[in-house]
Amino acid sequence: LLPLALLVVKEFVAALLGLWVIRRTGQVNGADWHGKVSTALLYLMMGYASYVVWRSPAEKQRIDRALRWYGAQLCANFWWSPLFFSWSLYLPALGWLILMLVLVVVTLLHFWRIERKAGLLLVPYLCWLVFAGYLNAGVWLLNR
Repeated sequence: LLPLALLVVKEFVAALLGLWVIRRTGQVNGADWHGKVSTALLYLMMGYASYVVWRSPAEKQRIDRALRWYGAQLCANFWWSPLFFSWSLYLPALGWLILMLVLVVVTLLHFWRIERKAGLLLVPYLCWLVFAGYLNAGVWLLNR
């Protein structure tokens, strides 16, 4: 449930920041419904992966460590959208996305060692981050 709660808060903050940008610039930018559906699916998969790890019979210390990495990547994820979409800080957003990639890889490895299914559930998110990094780099290169 934490990823879904974070998604709701993230969308609310993005909407507020988006209104501010529209008011200041008159430009309307935003993801289409496909982006919102795919984002929701990724968050559901991430949430289920964390649940699988949390309910695992593995050693509590290993579970806690894995879930701390998971929380760190969720926190990092929260800030990428404002960096890129609201503040148009394309190079810092790219650096932040690289940090997110590292955090997700570490999380995936911890999840995999506890429950393979949980690690596999993070693979689509990892792929999406690589694609987002490609797009982010392209936007930065075109706008520098």
